[in-house]
Amino acid sequence: MKIITVVGARPQFVKAAVLSRLIQARESVKEVIIHTGQHFDTNMSKVFFQQMDIPEPDYNLNINSLSHGAMTGRMIQGIEELIVIEKPDWLLVYGDTNSTIAGALAAKKLQVNIAHVEAGLRSFNRAMPEEINRILTDRISDILFCPTSTAIENLKNEGIAGSSVVLSGDVMLDAVRNYLPQALVPEADLPQEFILATIHRQENTDDKERLYPIFEALNMISVTLPVVIPLHPRTAKLIDRNKWQNICFIDPVSYFEMLFLLKHCSLVFTDSGGLQKEAFFLAKPCVTVRDQTEWVELIDNGFNMLTAANIQEIISKIEIMLKRNLDFSIDLYGNGDAGGIILNNLMK
Repeated sequence: MKIITVVGARPQFVKAAVLSRLIQARESVKEVIIHTGQHFDTNMSKVFFQQMDIPEPDYNLNINSLSHGAMTGRMIQGIEELIVIEKPDWLLVYGDTNSTIAGALAAKKLQVNIAHVEAGLRSFNRAMPEEINRILTDRISDILFCPTSTAIENLKNEGIAGSSVVLSGDVMLDAVRNYLPQALVPEADLPQEFILATIHRQENTDDKERLYPIFEALNMISVTLPVVIPLHPRTAKLIDRNKWQNICFIDPVSYFEMLFLLKHCSLVFTDSGGLQKEAFFLAKPCVTVRDQTEWVELIDNGFNMLTAANIQEIISKIEIMLKRNLDFSIDLYGNGDAGGIILNNLMK
């Protein structure tokens, strides 16, 4: 059996590593990895393949820094050409990026089976490009691997059910459990206690009326509890670090370095989807600066709070979560064997 795996963004490298490691142990399965190039600098891309001991991509399309339409269109064209060459049995996509929908559309046009890992997630905000990518990819996929029972229900409500929908658990839990022993200390001067923050999502970075209050609030909090921010390249272009001198800005970090930061922080403040879950996996409270989240079970069980991009609300929510007594033993995302479940279903 031959599987084409399409990846392009940092979280997808982590998720794909789980399956790639298992595939390498199966002589009857060959994987061809296509990197679209969506994330392309060393700490956002290449270091993941090096550290996690997975094969370098067989193809790199080097498509980045374009508008959504231009990027997706060029990705479809490039992936389609490689599908014709490789003739896979399955095309595997992860999550909700432009690389995800491009891979799915290219495969569907050529009548290649599509497997979507992390299917069924919904924020119910169609202003988010990721939400459109999720919905469309789920609609055309042949098998949908859902990380949670909520995701299963979302698909049922859209008329998608039956044997094509599989409750797999979350591959990111597999990754955290497997790679945590290899966590690395970042090359940065870190405070002993700190809040870990990441800000990169388009609705925050592209709107100064959201971006500036977020950083102002974090700068104020840093007076009493330092805030460490591995600065995403997109965000770095839009802010003046000198304006918020209390914040500890560091360069983007590898996955292993991020695991170290997660393990040693007091709280996670983010607009990322994946980091909300990784905070839970490592028993850290979380505050998410978004209007909605696709990981609603974290909100419902009190492990995460949403906040508006408002200075006082951000400070208040962080203070609440730092004081909240939480029991992280609840099973929300499976047992850490999602990769095996996914691969076994594909081999059927």
